Amino acid sequence: MNPEKEPGLKRTLSPLMLWGLGVGYVISGMYFGWNLGLEKGGTLGLGLATLLIILLYTTFTFSYTELACAIPKAGGGFDYAGRALGPTWGFVAGMAQTIEFIFAPPAIAFAIGAYFNLFFPQIPILSIAITSYFLFTALNAYGVKAAAIFELTITILAVGELLLFAGITLPAFELKHLQSNPLPHGWSGFFAAIPFAIWFFLGIEGVANVAEEAINPQKTILIGFGSAILTLVILCMLTFFSSIGVNGWESIVYQADGSLSDSPLPLALKHVVGDSNLLYHLLISVGLFGLIASFNGIILAAGRSTYELGKVKAAPPFLGRVHSKFQTPANALLVNMSLGILALLTGKTAEIITISVFGALTLYLISMVSILVLRRNEPELERPFKTPFFPYFPWIALIIAAISMISMMYYNPVQAGIYFLILLGTSIIYRFFGPKLTLKP
Repeated sequence: MNPEKEPGLKRTLSPLMLWGLGVGYVISGMYFGWNLGLEKGGTLGLGLATLLIILLYTTFTFSYTELACAIPKAGGGFDYAGRALGPTWGFVAGMAQTIEFIFAPPAIAFAIGAYFNLFFPQIPILSIAITSYFLFTALNAYGVKAAAIFELTITILAVGELLLFAGITLPAFELKHLQSNPLPHGWSGFFAAIPFAIWFFLGIEGVANVAEEAINPQKTILIGFGSAILTLVILCMLTFFSSIGVNGWESIVYQADGSLSDSPLPLALKHVVGDSNLLYHLLISVGLFGLIASFNGIILAAGRSTYELGKVKAAPPFLGRVHSKFQTPANALLVNMSLGILALLTGKTAEIITISVFGALTLYLISMVSILVLRRNEPELERPFKTPFFPYFPWIALIIAAISMISMMYYNPVQAGIYFLILLGTSIIYRFFGPKLTLKP
């Protein structure tokens, strides 16, 4: 079958659906994981790291939106960097993005399994996690519109639950709890907390990967990206202050037995209403939707990233084919699922998250260089949206991403080694055996 004659991706996504995807990709980070940064940096360390990362994602999102509107293709950073810096750097950006999107879902799948296990302890966590992979891969293979409508629905529920949580806990907020033991490990804790601050927003760039399926992408992407990042910043600040302000940061990091907890919101709520209250159980139940939203959304974005690599033969060509009936990148989705399940079976969720963050930071660095180069080399390129305060926004994002990458490498040398070996190995294979691409329109 000639892939050039196969049907392409359908344009079915509205601005509201893109908002649902953008928030949904990220919202699980509000429910679990971020609180472990408190153990590293305390309230002050993680708080300052979070402010820095909010600045990163705000400046990055506006800059990335310019690229997505000017070059609305499913490959995202792969297409932008390929056009600006050449095919080798395009491949590196695409592979970094693929690593981010393949390694994030296993950690979320494990969290979904853990949540379900609270209600059905007889079912193993791993079995639930693997079943989740099959179900949501099938949903995305069936159709992007169905996946996006589902994503929008559960994202609205997850956002509502976070607002309800803030409404219950903020009346119990006390400033002294923010001031208690604010920097337990000194200023080094600020740098150690950066990866956990990134987890608050990791994945927002996935909106660009459905650009080929957006109705009127130049306008739709801007509305989707902008509204999503605004929503996420508000939710991040509400969650941070309302969780810690109840009883101090230690109470949402450590369980009763002294072990680290991945469930900061239930721990905070327990101090306000107790663990037998209906609201407490409602939070645990609906909190599952936040995990599912991110899991489903990142699976969707990962499929588009892998599909684009396959479409231009930078990866095995069968990955770049769409299903003849459903017009979705079914092959790419199935391969991503297989790799995700293999990562899940290692049981090393913290390490998996770290490798995913390395992929994201690499993508951010290369993308910001790409926008600077394209502005210089292709001033005539049609840009329906232009980054405000250019060139300051992309430069700010570039500098913060570089600081974050250096901090990550210092505090996670083993994971850094694994990540860069994957990136280097695949890049060498591509350099010598891949097609010679220009990635021009």
